Amino acid sequence: MSFFEIIILAIVQGFTEFLPVSSSGHLVVANALLESMGRPPSPDVLEVNIALHLGTLLSVLVFYRREIVRLLTSDRRVALLIVLGSIPAFLVGVLFKKVLPDTTTAAVLENPLVAGLMFPVTALILIAASRVSRGERNYTQLSPWGALLIGLAQAFAILPGVSRSGSTIAAGLGVGLRRDAAATFAFLLAIPVIAGAGVFEGLDIYEAGGTSTAWPLLLLGIAVSFAVGLAALALLIRFVRAGRLAVFAWYLIPLGVAVVAWQLAW
Repeated sequence: MSFFEIIILAIVQGFTEFLPVSSSGHLVVANALLESMGRPPSPDVLEVNIALHLGTLLSVLVFYRREIVRLLTSDRRVALLIVLGSIPAFLVGVLFKKVLPDTTTAAVLENPLVAGLMFPVTALILIAASRVSRGERNYTQLSPWGALLIGLAQAFAILPGVSRSGSTIAAGLGVGLRRDAAATFAFLLAIPVIAGAGVFEGLDIYEAGGTSTAWPLLLLGIAVSFAVGLAALALLIRFVRAGRLAVFAWYLIPLGVAVVAWQLAW
């Protein structure tokens, strides 16, 4: 990929990874658009994707550094809840990456029609979340069943077009967490998932014989997605605290309709 392509992808990744609009759905639709315009698939998409996810992972680690320190020291119970909540996404990830045929995985996870259908689903989740009564509990008071429910919402977000942040925050609100607590637990829960996806994809690169993208370009992508990710996290937290997640629904609904119409007419 070129310098400018990596910059653009890093900016898109940084924003859509954390804003509740589905980064995977946008990536699938963007790739389909490029292919429809006659552009051949880029051979280094996988390694660039890993680099950009690493950047957004670093932004979570920096943004929630105090909470992570507490997980490793005094909040050991919360660490166990995060492990429990990560199990559903791990099992679904193994199913798609290692068990199902590649053709089936591609037909589901790389299908722009699926993304188009799921964008409005995410919109409905956000609208419902904005109408949930304000909770009173901190994430440290979360029950194991509550952690598992949020984990199931995260596993559902493997589908392109379903926002991981939107679905997990909505689930946290649904089990009675405060708005800021729901967001905090959602992003702490994202750490092992993002890291695990990077490991899976890294193994694919290793089996393919290494990277074809220059390291300076990959490092540039990491830096840009890290900076943009920090900004996106701060922005999302403001929307969550104000109870305004439904704002993003008015972008996702017409987007989903447009993508579905495009795919059915193609």
